[in-house]
Amino acid sequence: MSGITIILATPDGAKFRTALMIAATSAVLGDAARIFFSEAAVALLGVPPADPADEWYASEGLPTLDLLYEEALDAGVALIACQSGLALIGLDAERLDPRIEAGGLLGALAADRGARLMAL
Repeated sequence: MSGITIILATPDGAKFRTALMIAATSAVLGDAARIFFSEAAVALLGVPPADPADEWYASEGLPTLDLLYEEALDAGVALIACQSGLALIGLDAERLDPRIEAGGLLGALAADRGARLMAL
């Protein structure tokens, strides 16, 4: 099985939305998919996902960020919070959604060494 690993480098809602769509689509197609939230990007995981553009998306009949988040997890997308990032922003891994794992970049990349790699 092929896979994809997406590295989310910044706490940007639009990039989070894109990462979720790519990963969920890959998972639905049968590929392993994971998103690694690097350093400051882990801040996206500390609260229910929301994006200022959610209202606009919803008004056009498109899914909000929290719905994309749930769909991605339901499709089997692995979400990995950078341990260094958690320490940098003072977020305890115990406060994360239990479906999110804490880990490092090495582990995220080693999980599927043949995976396509994308950074956003």
